[in-house]
Amino acid sequence: MSKISIILPTYNVEPYIERALQSCINQTFKNIEIIVVDDCGNDKSIEIAKDYANKDERIKIIHNEKNLGLLRTRYEGVKAAISDYIMFLDPDDYLELNACEECIKVLDNNEVDLICFNYNNIKSTYIEKFDFFIDAKFNQEDFLFFLISKLDDYNWNIWSKIYKKEIYLRIFKENEKLTSLRINMAEDTLFFIICLNYVNKIHTISHKIYNYNKINLNSSMNTMNIQKNISYVKDLNNCISLITIFINQIDNKFYFDYCKSILYCLKIHVLELIYKHLEKRLLYKIKLKIQKKITKLKRKKCIKQLLVRIK
Repeated sequence: MSKISIILPTYNVEPYIERALQSCINQTFKNIEIIVVDDCGNDKSIEIAKDYANKDERIKIIHNEKNLGLLRTRYEGVKAAISDYIMFLDPDDYLELNACEECIKVLDNNEVDLICFNYNNIKSTYIEKFDFFIDAKFNQEDFLFFLISKLDDYNWNIWSKIYKKEIYLRIFKENEKLTSLRINMAEDTLFFIICLNYVNKIHTISHKIYNYNKINLNSSMNTMNIQKNISYVKDLNNCISLITIFINQIDNKFYFDYCKSILYCLKIHVLELIYKHLEKRLLYKIKLKIQKKITKLKRKKCIKQLLVRIK
């Protein structure tokens, strides 16, 4: 049985998917499963994946009956996986060829719930190296301390980590709203916050073994028009509501306050999107600026309290 399943949620990534698949099949650690999940795009992404699947039996292709969005599409991939551990790769990105090998070094010697690693931001003219994680082991509380100590940076991505499949499926089983949620914005943040409540054996790796493509103009983060921005604001507000409901059920005040600092970030992002792309009325724009300033002050106060508590 394979040790790691790499899941590629696939929707209209024809120019990039071949590179992503090449980075999977050429991994130095070979005992992997590669799952391409078809989220009903209208380009040739899946045809390209099928060609690769015909040549490599480790590649499995599954099809959604309809477009489900990133969160649900990844979940469908996990349900089909046979490995004990899960890695996500967005098909416009790609892995370093030693990515699985570096993670297996940890998995072979430790009982692990979550592995986090660093990545490169691939931009049009240069590569930005993102150094967030160190080589370390954490329990849940110490990991929260570490995250809070680095609150000026953020690493809520679902794709720069390896998850224990058992825990991933448990999260969806115990948080049923996730299984019916169709969102493409802030879904990583939503899942990461919930995931933190379920993991206690965390390993972090300093190696940059994932390459995040920031020049894909078709990606949800880069496409800017009115309808897209309305959809983004809706997704963000849905995430804010679900995170608020979730953390209000948590007894751990420290964890609650950390999540609250993230909520402030999401709220600021919503205000910025509305101000820059949706609202044209002057008085309302002034109101949005005031709301943003107040929210930033609240977040600053929250972070200050958190930093005092970890010293």
